Amino acid sequence: MSRQQIVALLDRYLKGETTQKENQLVERWLEEHGSPNQEWQSLDESGKDQWLSSVFSDINSTIRQAEVKVVPLPQSKRWWWQSVAAAAAVLLIGCTLYLEWPLLQNLFNPVQLTALQAPINQKKAITLADGSRVWINAGSELKYPEKFNGRTREVYLSGEAYFDIHHDASKPFIIHTGNLLTKVLGTAFNIKEDKGKHTIQVTVTRGKVSVANGDELLGILRPHQQISFNTLKEEALQATVDVAAVIAWQQSDLHFEDVSFGEAIAQLRQHFNVKISFGNAKLKDCRFTGTSIQGEELEKILKVMCAFNNATYRVGPDGSIVIDGPGCNN
Repeated sequence: MSRQQIVALLDRYLKGETTQKENQLVERWLEEHGSPNQEWQSLDESGKDQWLSSVFSDINSTIRQAEVKVVPLPQSKRWWWQSVAAAAAVLLIGCTLYLEWPLLQNLFNPVQLTALQAPINQKKAITLADGSRVWINAGSELKYPEKFNGRTREVYLSGEAYFDIHHDASKPFIIHTGNLLTKVLGTAFNIKEDKGKHTIQVTVTRGKVSVANGDELLGILRPHQQISFNTLKEEALQATVDVAAVIAWQQSDLHFEDVSFGEAIAQLRQHFNVKISFGNAKLKDCRFTGTSIQGEELEKILKVMCAFNNATYRVGPDGSIVIDGPGCNN
């Protein structure tokens, strides 16, 4: 994309042909850099448009000639500061164009994202272009670019995933989960979004992570620390947690040693991120022991458990599972 396209954006703004998102970007430039003197406020709309047209025309000429010129104000508006103001505006807007270049590239050429979805009852793992590893829990989705261009590495998560980020001090890694931003340089952590409970949890296993709600910093997390953010109330709670329990879903092996049927099912809920309930509450107290299950699908595991505990199960249209039966003889 050429820089002339930027001038085209500014020209379209003058003509009223820009989108709301483009308007916000241009107007932010003008608020921050486009009015170096308060006399700007005294111009009417026609005067402002005329002055801006001259400035934008000069920017276009500057891009072609690789030099900065002083742009005079329209002849009908002569103030003692006109040359200084015009020159300052050109320089400031030019600097802003340089600083905002990555944003403008995304505006004209949006980054193409690939979506990786983990089906219900199945987990996925991926190595990103920078060498970072991500494990995606069942029923979750990660959107990521094929290559990380620009000054940051950004991905989008819906659901739960465990991240082991390749260290790169020059390119912070940012995970978007709803409005929550998790920013790291190189570390390992878990993010879990529960839309039913309106919560997002960030838990750190290694390194340091900053968590923000938009521009508001919620906290800096270190190993064994967790932030739980309520998206409805916009409240954050920070606590020290058992990280092994939080990331248990990532493990490929399940071990059951003298546990109740209820406790075993709780492990399956966490491991496969699926809703499982009992039609007969008495089944929860049945004991289940001496079993290690490695890399099996959920339905195969349930068949073994139900056969052992004289129970059956059914899968609902929404993927939830109900276990029922008369119970066991303890």
